Amino acid sequence: KTDLTASKGHFPFIPLLPISTVILNTTHSGEIGTKKKVKRLLSFQRYFHASRLLRGIIPQAPLHLLDEDYLGQARHMLSKVGMWDFDIFLFDRLTNGNSLVTLLCHLFNTHGLIHHFKLDMVTLHRFLVMVQEDYHSQNPYHNAVHAADVTQAMHCYLKESRLASFLTPLDIMLGLLAAAAHDVDHPGVNQPFLIKTNHHLANLYQDIEQQLGSLILATDINRQNEFLTRLKAHLHNKDLRLEDVHDRHFMLQIALKCADICNPCRIWEMSKQWSERVCEEFYRQGDLEQKFELEISPLCNQQKDSIPSIQIGFMTYIVEPLFREWARFTGHSALSESMLSHLAHNKAQWKSLLPKQHRSSGDGSPDHKGPGTEAEEQTVAEGDAP
Repeated sequence: KTDLTASKGHFPFIPLLPISTVILNTTHSGEIGTKKKVKRLLSFQRYFHASRLLRGIIPQAPLHLLDEDYLGQARHMLSKVGMWDFDIFLFDRLTNGNSLVTLLCHLFNTHGLIHHFKLDMVTLHRFLVMVQEDYHSQNPYHNAVHAADVTQAMHCYLKESRLASFLTPLDIMLGLLAAAAHDVDHPGVNQPFLIKTNHHLANLYQDIEQQLGSLILATDINRQNEFLTRLKAHLHNKDLRLEDVHDRHFMLQIALKCADICNPCRIWEMSKQWSERVCEEFYRQGDLEQKFELEISPLCNQQKDSIPSIQIGFMTYIVEPLFREWARFTGHSALSESMLSHLAHNKAQWKSLLPKQHRSSGDGSPDHKGPGTEAEEQTVAEGDAP
């Protein structure tokens, strides 16, 4: 078991595994060749490295929070950071690609966390830069901009009156940090692909414990039904006691899960961009799998899986059930109703973009309820969260 107490600075040290321990030995020559090709493609330098964040290594080139030319516009946007139509793509451009660092520094100040915990701004900024730089900017979807988007959504959820009055400063800090770090070092492929190629990230975080790790691990799409079933039971029994630390932590997990998959609940212009980005990531993985003669994962076949059909399935089986229960929890707040309205509008938009044969036959629309529903839900989950 990894000793998380052995660390450099305050960050757990995770040793770099030799390639020989990452790629399992096999007697089948074809399988050996495939694994070697995949290993080369992923690149040791890019993926088979211990995270700088986890090793506590400080980036040599500090990032400036804001480019002077865009300072005024970025500050104006930050004054509206609690609005659901906040444009994270524009904000990232205004901050010269430093949206996550800039946003978190602002939110830590807004929530009074810097004063409450007597945080040193230089140390905080250095830590946040390390988090931001451990995202892979070449990923179309799972990058630092996605982390910033999730963090902004989490900020909105933490302000919901049903939850806000019970939150401690520690709860708020954990929620924001978990949102910011939930996809750190994401390689741009889903968990089944990592398992098929015996990638070290499949087991890297298995020993992470305590509250922050628990929040981050709750975003695993394969645990969707587990959390949804538990939330439904709590709401049905009316037994949530948010003054209790365990119930409060559970609702922070739910809030982070909502923030992680809230793209379909954004306004169409932003939601569409995120949909295209995540599908590009899926298709890239499918191309890798096809090139190296691996079975193509669900949702990753560009010839068969269209963006509209992927998004409609994701909205129907993953997003809608969760956000309906979140609306129940918030007492159908203005924000939750707005999100459901955007979701319905965006789903209708994707339906209008379905290939004609799917619209006429009903094949492309997951609205039908029948024997294949459970299997389709599992397929969407296996494809990772758009």
